[in-house]
Amino acid sequence: MKLIKAILRPGKLDEVKRALVDLDIVGMTAFEVRGFGRQKGQVERYRATEFKVDFLPKVMVEVVVDDEKLDAALATIQQAAQTGEIGDGKIFVLPVENAVRIRTGESGTIAV
Repeated sequence: MKLIKAILRPGKLDEVKRALVDLDIVGMTAFEVRGFGRQKGQVERYRATEFKVDFLPKVMVEVVVDDEKLDAALATIQQAAQTGEIGDGKIFVLPVENAVRIRTGESGTIAV
C-alpha cells in the first residue's frame, strides 16, 4: 500500500475527488494548508500598495491506495489538478506498512 500526499490548488479539489471516485478510489482526507514552492509566493496589490504573500493557500489531499492502483491514481491526480501554470502543486508517495479499520478490526488492504 502507498500513501499519496498531493498538494494542489484549492479550486481543483472537487475535480480530483471526482476523478479518483471514478477510478473506484474512495476514502480521502483533505486539509487546508499554506505553502510556497519555486514561485516563492506572489505580489498582491491593494489600493495601489504592493505587498508580498509568501504562503499561498493550498489543499493537501491524502489517499491510501493498493500498489496496483498507484500509477493510475498518480496519473489521475496529475491530470485533474493540472492547469499548466506555476503553482499547480506536487505529489508525494510514501509506503504504508499497515492499515486497520477501527469498526471491524480488519487490517491490510481490505481495511482501506
